[in-house]
Amino acid sequence: MKWILSLTMSLLSLTLAAQSFSFNAMGAPTDPKVDLRWNRYYDHAQIGEVCKQLAQAHPNLIKTSSIGKSFEGKDLWLMTVTDFTTGDPNRKPGFYIDGNIHSNEIQGSEFAMYTAWYLAENFENVAFIKELLQDKVFYIIPTINPDARDNFLHEPNTASSPRSGMIPIDDDGDGLYDEDGYDDLDGNGHITLMRRKSPNGRWKADPDDPRRMISVAAGEQGEYEYLGSEGIDNDGDGRINEDRTGYYDPNRDWAWGWQPDYIQRGAYKYPFSIPENRAVMEFVMKHPNIAGAQSYHNSGGMILRGPGGKEYESTYTRSDVAVYDALGKKGEEMLPGYRYMVIYKDLYSAYGGEVDWFYGGRGIFSFTNELWTSFYLYNKKERSQSDSYTFDKYLLFEEAFVPWTPYQHPQYGEIEIGGFKKMYGRANPSFLLENDAHRNMAFTIYHAYHTPKLDIQEITTKDLGGGLTEVTAVVKNHRLIPTHASHDITNKITRPDYVTLSGRTVLAGMVVLNKDMNLCQEQKYTPHQIEVATIPSMGTATVRWIVKGKGDITITVDSEKGGIASKKL
Repeated sequence: MKWILSLTMSLLSLTLAAQSFSFNAMGAPTDPKVDLRWNRYYDHAQIGEVCKQLAQAHPNLIKTSSIGKSFEGKDLWLMTVTDFTTGDPNRKPGFYIDGNIHSNEIQGSEFAMYTAWYLAENFENVAFIKELLQDKVFYIIPTINPDARDNFLHEPNTASSPRSGMIPIDDDGDGLYDEDGYDDLDGNGHITLMRRKSPNGRWKADPDDPRRMISVAAGEQGEYEYLGSEGIDNDGDGRINEDRTGYYDPNRDWAWGWQPDYIQRGAYKYPFSIPENRAVMEFVMKHPNIAGAQSYHNSGGMILRGPGGKEYESTYTRSDVAVYDALGKKGEEMLPGYRYMVIYKDLYSAYGGEVDWFYGGRGIFSFTNELWTSFYLYNKKERSQSDSYTFDKYLLFEEAFVPWTPYQHPQYGEIEIGGFKKMYGRANPSFLLENDAHRNMAFTIYHAYHTPKLDIQEITTKDLGGGLTEVTAVVKNHRLIPTHASHDITNKITRPDYVTLSGRTVLAGMVVLNKDMNLCQEQKYTPHQIEVATIPSMGTATVRWIVKGKGDITITVDSEKGGIASKKL
């Protein structure tokens, strides 16, 4: 019996040893304190729990708060991510991330949370991440449309509904609000399509895959007509699904290039009339250290910059576009299948968009990424119409499709209901979710890394005689993003950078325009504190003082978007 017990204990020890062994793949944190799954989607309550768990597990790296309430009273959760043991977070260059402004464009929330999780869990193991969080601060709001996100996840919907928030709107002008939306006629939890057999139809079933409808050729007899998404005439006005949730577009509500609804479909009452957007605006206004921003949408695999309208093309100056191009083209390398594009030129005109307000209203270099691309289906740029069906058939085993099923419709009679579920087409399948999240996270980190990093590169002195000394300081920006966008400088959106000399009596102060030619521009007021319009991309700003007396000299540069740096001579 003893040998049986001994053998049993040995086998148990081997089992436990095997269970405790872990050989991590590169890019994954080792033994994460918060072991989250990134092959699924989280509702608003779960997002709140993720934020709180991360803050509890990493108190020196993440703090969770709420920037305000949604229309329905849900918290807009914010994770502030930085090394809180090194300096004031509000004086570090900031990077802002949000997701899910359109409620059906859900994976932006997961990508935003993945970023916070990855940064915190790799802080001790990856030297680059540690240095990044010592230098920078990330402001991450996983969802800025939590009401409609929960509606999309928990209620029957199409892949495109609801796009707006949950503020009721009378779309059909009958005095009622949201009274004729989609109806889950077959009770399966999905809003799919309705079709009806018709000798005058323009569609037929694909002989190679009867799930798929294909249009018939000219002169060919059709089998079916489409009747739209599942629904009935709920208000008796002879129309179906004409007054759904909303409709307004939260990404047409921002105060740059805003246009009313009759010009820009989806605009609400006036800029920032949507409470979630107003909360974001107020937060950003209180954090002038934000130098870069990323908003996550879907789909199509795009890295978008403004402007949304051709009228505002001149807003984006040549030097600022050069910065955008450098970032966007690097994004194309990091995100296979994604394209760097200008909204109005390469997509369509869109007025009152968030990305335009961040740049036009605040001078912040910002992108909107349209997540998920059909390139990921088969890793090819060319896509056929049947790819979605074959991908579902061979990689998802037809999980994404509801088979066509007969139904007796009160208005249309005998019809069939079927089609793709809401989670297919826009949202990443589980096994492609973390890949896309990591690559987009890496792009935002690259962008954040290139927010300004300043130091005082050089201090030189020259004895002028009579107890006077000329002091010259060169301030270096080691990153791609300047401390002020050209558009910011032109419109004086944020205050200039200050370079201050202390320790001696300052008689005169000036900006050095050309050091070689000794060309300077004197600043007659507050000569000890020189105002510098910007410290340019990968460049320098040079200032000079005439001082008298003796003692140590300390020079400090104070930039809202570039942080603080000082040096003693």
